[in-house]
Amino acid sequence: MSILGSAACAGGSGGCSFGFGVPAPAPAGSAPAERKYLLERVDDAAVVQLYADGFKELSLKERTLVWHLYQAALAGRDIFYDQKYTHNLEMRDVLEAIVRKPQAGIEPATFAEILRYTKLFWINTGPFNNLTARKFVLMCTPEAFAAAARAAEKAGAQFPLRNGETLDRLVTRLQPMFFDPNVDPMVTNKTPPAGKDILASSANNLYVGVTMKDLEGFKEAHPLNSRVVKDNGKLVEEVYRAGGRYGSQIAAIIQHLEAAIPFATGPMGKALAGLVTFYRTGETADREAYDIAWVQDKASPVDTINGFIEVYLDARGIKGGWEGLVFHVNREKTTEIQKLAQNAQWFEDHMPWDPKYRKQGVQGITANAIDIVIETGDSGPVTPVGINLPNDEAIRERYGSKSVSLSNVNEAYDKSTLPEFRSEFSWTPDETTRAAKWNAFAGELTTNMHEVIGHASGKVEERLKGNPQAAIKEHFSALEEARADLVALYFLPDSKLVEIGLMAKSDQDEVVRAEYEAYTRNALVQLRRVRQGTQIEEDHMRNRQMIVGWLMANTKAIDVRVRDRKTYYVMTDAAAYREGVGRLLAEVQRIKAEGDYAGAKQLFERYGVHFDPKLRDEVVARVEKLHLPSYTGFVMPKLEAVRDGGSASGAVVDVNVSYPQDLTTQMLEYSAATRSLRP
Repeated sequence: MSILGSAACAGGSGGCSFGFGVPAPAPAGSAPAERKYLLERVDDAAVVQLYADGFKELSLKERTLVWHLYQAALAGRDIFYDQKYTHNLEMRDVLEAIVRKPQAGIEPATFAEILRYTKLFWINTGPFNNLTARKFVLMCTPEAFAAAARAAEKAGAQFPLRNGETLDRLVTRLQPMFFDPNVDPMVTNKTPPAGKDILASSANNLYVGVTMKDLEGFKEAHPLNSRVVKDNGKLVEEVYRAGGRYGSQIAAIIQHLEAAIPFATGPMGKALAGLVTFYRTGETADREAYDIAWVQDKASPVDTINGFIEVYLDARGIKGGWEGLVFHVNREKTTEIQKLAQNAQWFEDHMPWDPKYRKQGVQGITANAIDIVIETGDSGPVTPVGINLPNDEAIRERYGSKSVSLSNVNEAYDKSTLPEFRSEFSWTPDETTRAAKWNAFAGELTTNMHEVIGHASGKVEERLKGNPQAAIKEHFSALEEARADLVALYFLPDSKLVEIGLMAKSDQDEVVRAEYEAYTRNALVQLRRVRQGTQIEEDHMRNRQMIVGWLMANTKAIDVRVRDRKTYYVMTDAAAYREGVGRLLAEVQRIKAEGDYAGAKQLFERYGVHFDPKLRDEVVARVEKLHLPSYTGFVMPKLEAVRDGGSASGAVVDVNVSYPQDLTTQMLEYSAATRSLRP
């Protein structure tokens, strides 16, 4: 599971490491403070440059390993584009053909609008907002868009024409996808109107002509890595593997992974070989073998996550979205996160849930702070800030898990955060001061607890066979994110954190108060991201809304106050807050452990899904007045190989890193690099 990253959030898990904080002191040897982080604003999205300062300190062997893994992450990028929406790649080709020709004589206002839309399309991997799941559309006229396409074609642009198709027919065919908000309105819809099917109401490309009723009694042989289609009335799994669906991209991924193995450590090489086997066969048993080998690699300084991992895109919570991440350990910050892993059994023994759901003999938790080099697919340009994998509950309970905190992502969020977020939704100047002083520190600590002792904790009843997802269905991801958040919130005031050296006793009360205030505010401020409708779809947002809503209804810890016609969520009692968190955590763990679908549904339907649109409109007006963004897309570091003799086929003798500081340049380069892999 991942903690979702989103720009300049006003505190809370899943966005900016539970908090919105201030920049932490720069580590020795880091780049100068005047470097550029916030590059531009596109509607309510911020575009931020990500830096990987530690890359140059890696050995040549490690840099070469990263290079090959970087190429594997690029090779699979278009898989997720296609998974997210069947028209995505055609639409992107059309947009990029136009924006590559800025001097084609296109009417300036039209070109500016197409470029704005294209940037949002890149940031969100298609025409659906990453957080709300709702479609956004071009704001010029269809006629102006068609004229721009014709001008670009006249200037030499190449468009994705089907056999015998003219450019005008192509643009007309795609017009509803670009312009009509009522055609495929939501990419994932877990709470459709009464009588509507969650799969039929979702525009993603994980199912074709299939409803939940069709799937009754159908057992998928490849639940994580297949698309299910109805062919002549029969359900068929199109398996993601070499020679299967996405075969050309997967073949390229395999090639790059195999090139990486000679530069990897022994344990990492074994894991990469296991991943190659899984990509070739697509078999669940091979995926499980890879997950086990990956978890057992505890010490490699470089690592990758590559494959069909998170299930947020699927309304059922079954199908994995493809993602590729490459990273190296940040040794300076890893010492702190490892203290939690070393004490995992103590935290397990003190969980506030029924002792029968506590693990005994906790082992295998690997925890690192990392610096990201590249994230593609389901993990970029909008990125998580913390990750705990594998998601397979049976493997986690038997073999352990890996938790990582994305240090350079957290730093980039901090450096690009606007100070107004610390004051606009704070009830008092003291609250603002606490946020400025402690949120960066508290955010990183609670993110680490979310991943290391949150996701990695607890056990489920044996009858679930290590698969509570199957029982809890569309509510599982939100429930699991809530469980991990609650663990972090519950233990933040515990003296154990002082005992193991994670904070000073004299600071703990202030840190706790700052974090509880931030988490509470975020349930209000996150409404700015849902500009349409009256319900929340994204799982991390549902989780936060549910927790704060439940605390409001069941404790005396939070007040709703109004001043100057502005609404504030005010955390008033930290002790009551923690007590309520403990009660809710016990219930959330029970629901997961027992596979209680009805309990999960009731919890989220009552507290986590629905909201007052008038309150949302107020929040949107406040952030718009201050010109504050709602989420972030990152521009990744760029790697370039130096080859022997300067030949494209020569051996890699070094790898250089640079920072493009331009979203358009990077996205066009990525698309050009992988275009040949598409059929």
